[in-house]
Amino acid sequence: MTRLFFTIILLSLLVEVYSQDKKAEKVTPTTKLDAFSSKTGVVYKLMDYNLDDLKLMYAGSCKTRICKISDGKLSEYFYQIEKSGQYSNTTASIAYSDLIEVIKAIQILKADVNVDINNNSDYLEHKFVTEDGFQIGYYIDKGKAVWYMKLERYGSDNTIFLRDSMDVDSILTLAKQKIELLKG
Repeated sequence: MTRLFFTIILLSLLVEVYSQDKKAEKVTPTTKLDAFSSKTGVVYKLMDYNLDDLKLMYAGSCKTRICKISDGKLSEYFYQIEKSGQYSNTTASIAYSDLIEVIKAIQILKADVNVDINNNSDYLEHKFVTEDGFQIGYYIDKGKAVWYMKLERYGSDNTIFLRDSMDVDSILTLAKQKIELLKG
């Protein structure tokens, strides 16, 4: 009886350990940047190209840059927005293909903002979200639109508030142009 009991416990532990190993193997990258740069046994080269800071509604600004990542065969480009925090920094890494979609979305949002303001709702939020969790949009409170970006899907202190849509529209267009210049 004791042998049977210990055998059952041992088998249970082995099954548990084996299932945890399988779960660990199935971890997938969470962003396009992670997917491109997380292959093991590959040498990567990262190059940053600084752009103008993004001015914020409240005091301060965010650093922006183009990050080129190359694995020797392929190169990927990301527009990065970095917000400095008290204890750590939050960085959005927007893939070039997503940057194109974000720029298109801003045009739609800008076209709708005055209609949304005249809606007279107590609160309204209108946004675009990429696969990686980057968000851009505005909320309307008391008849005033406030533009924002949420840099990362998870975490706190990852939202920045923009002066207006024109600032973000122009800086994203410049980022797109810089990537296209780098691609040659």
